[in-house]
Amino acid sequence: MTKQSVFSRLEDFITIARKGEEAELTVVLDKRIFTRKFAPYTMGDPGDEIDTYILAANYVFVVEEKSHEFTKFYAFGVEGDSPSAVQREIDVANERLKMDYKRLRDANIVFLEKFFRISSDGNILN
Repeated sequence: MTKQSVFSRLEDFITIARKGEEAELTVVLDKRIFTRKFAPYTMGDPGDEIDTYILAANYVFVVEEKSHEFTKFYAFGVEGDSPSAVQREIDVANERLKMDYKRLRDANIVFLEKFFRISSDGNILN
């Protein structure tokens, strides 16, 4: 079996940390907006567009002085949704982040925990 040289999952870093290797971690939260076009014969008229977003975390690990970065998606929503729908998506993303953060802490990886939140005007803050 060949040694894995590309880190692309949280589990890869958790595994090396449990083996005693030091891994530094920075978490950067991101809200990515995408314009979704409806395909013919699907929901919506062809050419219609809707802005959607993905709540993601960019993980930057430094292992043996080499930086490894990857992104994990945590929730999906539609721009312009009601405040309660947006809050629900934030809650889903934050609960999923908490689960991953626990796994990272259990492997003794030190980092600053960050969470999504909603502003008073309904915008998602990261």
